[in-house]
Amino acid sequence: MCALRVTVTGATGLIGGALVGALLEHGAEVTVLARDPARARQLPALRALVDTQVVGWESSGQAAPAEALAGRDAIVHLAGEPVAQRWSASAKRAIRDSRVLGTRNLVAGLAQAQPRPGVLVSASAIGYYGPHGEEPLDEETPPGGDFLGQLCAEWEAAAAGAAELGMRVVHVRVGVVLDRAGGALAQMLPPFRLGLGGPVAGGRQYVSWVHLRDVVALLLAAVEDERWSGPVNATAPEPVTNREFSRALGRALGRPALLPVPALALRALYGEMADVVIGGARVLPAKALVLGYEFAYPQLDGALRAVLA
Repeated sequence: MCALRVTVTGATGLIGGALVGALLEHGAEVTVLARDPARARQLPALRALVDTQVVGWESSGQAAPAEALAGRDAIVHLAGEPVAQRWSASAKRAIRDSRVLGTRNLVAGLAQAQPRPGVLVSASAIGYYGPHGEEPLDEETPPGGDFLGQLCAEWEAAAAGAAELGMRVVHVRVGVVLDRAGGALAQMLPPFRLGLGGPVAGGRQYVSWVHLRDVVALLLAAVEDERWSGPVNATAPEPVTNREFSRALGRALGRPALLPVPALALRALYGEMADVVIGGARVLPAKALVLGYEFAYPQLDGALRAVLA
């Protein structure tokens, strides 16, 4: 990996910061596109970068700067407004613009970049599939008809424009990422540590989780291995129900996990977005397994022990 030159968007987020750290650890040359370069340089994960490696880009408003893309081996695109928030009309607009318009603007920059990178690895989400109950889902499953499903379909279509430029394109559909520093687990830890955690909305819906280390490794595999293309689910091979997840987290913390969270309370907090959690999806990493990827954390108990160690 030492010869790689990689540009990363969304490097100030949980996954992006971990990815930049892994790339630097392996000797890669990293360029970061950030809305606020000065702020980005202050983040612990990016402090090893020099000023010229952090380039300003307002993703929703302009094409990505070609000079930050040209000559790179790969682009990893992770930028976008958080999906896990209450979906007001303005929030939906901001999420869509950042994900869809931002990706179109990235591809517009790639069209001007010479020499052009060989691969675009673009984040997506397992929300692509919509709620599906207990049905196992793989990369061949069509998109859901809800807001998030249609958003992910548009988002991936925007990234697919890079294929018309002769680039290999990989859509990494990320599940529920486990890390104590951010994401859903960080929000769950305070009540669970107090013994106030429990299953959500009955607990029968599936949680398609994945350890942060595996997300980063899957992204790196998508960059390096030319066999990887199209959609790839970044989820552990053993999704569990919400009830099973709650019990496992309680075991890892040595706390009871019996207090249920009713669906009504979740909808009061998140509105329409709550349906993503209440419905759930049982997503399997079929393509990654076929391509030979070996998960560092295939089972939930081991993943939670590692996260909380």
